[in-house]
Amino acid sequence: MILNKKRQIILIFFLSFFVFNFAWAGNNNKTDIQEQVFEAVVVKVLAERELVRDDGSINIQQNLELVGLSGDYKDQHFTFYGISDLDVVNSDSYQESDKVSVNHTKDSDGGDVFYVQEKIRQGKIYFLSFLFALIIIVIGRLKGLRALISLAVSFLIIMKVVVPLILSGFNPLVVGVVGSFAILFFIIYITEGINIKSHLAIISVVVSLLIISLLSMWFSSIVSLTGTVQEEVSYLVSLGIGLVDFKGLFLAAIIIGAIGILDDVIISQIESVVQIKKADSKLNKMQVFKMASEIGGSHMGAVINTLFLAYAGASLPLILLFSLHQPPFLTFGQVINSEIIATEIVRTLVGSIGVVLAVPISTWLAVMFYRSKSS
Repeated sequence: MILNKKRQIILIFFLSFFVFNFAWAGNNNKTDIQEQVFEAVVVKVLAERELVRDDGSINIQQNLELVGLSGDYKDQHFTFYGISDLDVVNSDSYQESDKVSVNHTKDSDGGDVFYVQEKIRQGKIYFLSFLFALIIIVIGRLKGLRALISLAVSFLIIMKVVVPLILSGFNPLVVGVVGSFAILFFIIYITEGINIKSHLAIISVVVSLLIISLLSMWFSSIVSLTGTVQEEVSYLVSLGIGLVDFKGLFLAAIIIGAIGILDDVIISQIESVVQIKKADSKLNKMQVFKMASEIGGSHMGAVINTLFLAYAGASLPLILLFSLHQPPFLTFGQVINSEIIATEIVRTLVGSIGVVLAVPISTWLAVMFYRSKSS
């Protein structure tokens, strides 16, 4: 038993090491960027003006003296002229000693133009990340550490494998399906170990992802979704990345958005079957299936709400916009007919259907093939 656990730890380490090395090696190309972004610190507020908008809100505009902290302008003083007739919605106000991100370009005459983008907040983000990891490890211990490793692997797979492949012209749907399976493969084996429960979970994942993929393609087709309504798509096109299949990208987003919930549902259902069989080995398969399904039914409501609220939270500004009932969105029918809203509806409902179907699929597989002596 000790030898088996050692083998599991070695295999998990090997798989994690392989993914990290493959991911980092998969995207080493650097792009030539005409603009330069660097960090600077505000030395002095040279001038300040309040711009009152029509709705009564106030935009504070500033001219700032700054000194570079990195890049070609390190230790050099320069001026940002923020006072103008242009009203920038997401502008911020700054004080002396604030660290900021600065964009540098050249104007038509070859002169330097500096634009303050936003405050530097990496330090706070790093602290929050450290606090998150610390709490996970203290409370979850080995399970928590495994969860953090799987999170890091998931991030690397998406950023260093999935994204580069899509930008290279590969079909986003295929990349999304394969990438999602790879993520869940490593998540399950890293967090749960290498055993019969993990094997059954992987099979459940494959079936569930296949169902979600087919439903995504079907409903995006019959609802006539193009996947090009997001503002980010227009920006990608403006950068010359117009060869990406944006409909496939939308379908891939549905699949990737559902994998976290799939992991939770499938593992929970298989573990339910395991515990029921351990509690009473005399129960027949149908009895175990019914009992585990009741547990899954209770879990299902929370999962569906989680999925819906996650999408609703991400789209809250959009929901507020359409709730104003301004033309052409005066009725409920007109609102849901909009492709922007229809896209979110399809994303939520297809993901929810796939997650719901994962409950009986994983439960049935665990009932049929799990044996307590194999765990």
